[in-house]
Amino acid sequence: MKKLELRACLETELAEICQNLGLKRFRAQQLFRWVQQKGVQTWEEMTNIPEAERQKLRTLLDLQPLKLLQEQRARDGTCKYLFGLEDGERIESVLMGYERETARNRQTVCVSTQAGCAVGCAFCATGLGGWRRNLTVGEIVGQVLEISRLISRQDPLAKVTNVVFMGMGEPLFNYEAVLKSLEILNRETGQNIGMRRMTISTSGVVPKIRQLARDNPQVGLAVSLHSALNKVRDILVPLNLKYPLQELMKACREYGELTKRRITYEVALTAETANQDSARALGELLSGCLAHINLIAVNPVRETRMVRPEPGKIAEFAKILESYNLSVSIREERGTDIDAACGQLRGQGKVDKDEPVNSF
Repeated sequence: MKKLELRACLETELAEICQNLGLKRFRAQQLFRWVQQKGVQTWEEMTNIPEAERQKLRTLLDLQPLKLLQEQRARDGTCKYLFGLEDGERIESVLMGYERETARNRQTVCVSTQAGCAVGCAFCATGLGGWRRNLTVGEIVGQVLEISRLISRQDPLAKVTNVVFMGMGEPLFNYEAVLKSLEILNRETGQNIGMRRMTISTSGVVPKIRQLARDNPQVGLAVSLHSALNKVRDILVPLNLKYPLQELMKACREYGELTKRRITYEVALTAETANQDSARALGELLSGCLAHINLIAVNPVRETRMVRPEPGKIAEFAKILESYNLSVSIREERGTDIDAACGQLRGQGKVDKDEPVNSF
């Protein structure tokens, strides 16, 4: 019988396993707390569970912590972690800290959901090596657990407050694992991260957007839109060839009607797309929608040949969108100098930056 990943189990699943092994049900609660709240990496750390019972549990459960291969810290304090998986695959996760005067400080973890990516967005490093496999629930949750453990070493009171599924891969192509990961991270006896403090980002998987509205209307949704023109989005986000803007926006409007929640539309701007015509087209597309638009300059990836717009161009773009009565923000740039920003993750750690970024 194949063992289950301990980090991928809910308390109800652990209770059933304990019952099958003839153990008391409260052992399931202890197990879950040790793994999901304290982030233990070995069975021996579970000191309130007798050794004989731990041995029984090990016959059905595997504890597989991620292997930290590299940690990098950016000038702005952003941290990037390169993790090794059991089969040799590598993934990257990012920790972003935000100090706030009027609300509690945030510690946001950006997690990966796949090794590689099949979407192949034109500005993104992740898809350059193609898609290799989906991550398991334990591997997704494990990124949060490992980072939580690492930051608590420096500050015992430090806690992961927010999770964004915006790392390597398309989360909605690994739908079931992502939904279960949300459920585990939300548990009060685990990380206790509020469902509204977690966000899934998608390049536009239309059927799953509709399904998510029914399965989990509390989690945040971000859509990597990038352009309001099909001919441009076909290049920037090739998934648009399968789910063009008309289909995508119909699904997004249905999502808003069902959940009563606004979607964040992510728009990475290049020197060529940060123009007035593109801004007006986007304003017309999203006018009247439950929407917030997050603008960002496309980040440097040596192979993509994308050129960033001048900062003033992004501000002009934002003003045009605001004239359509849309909520707009310009994303604070974080972690660019260590390739930890949007579109820069590739699961390789440090990369050679000697080659220049060229134009189209």
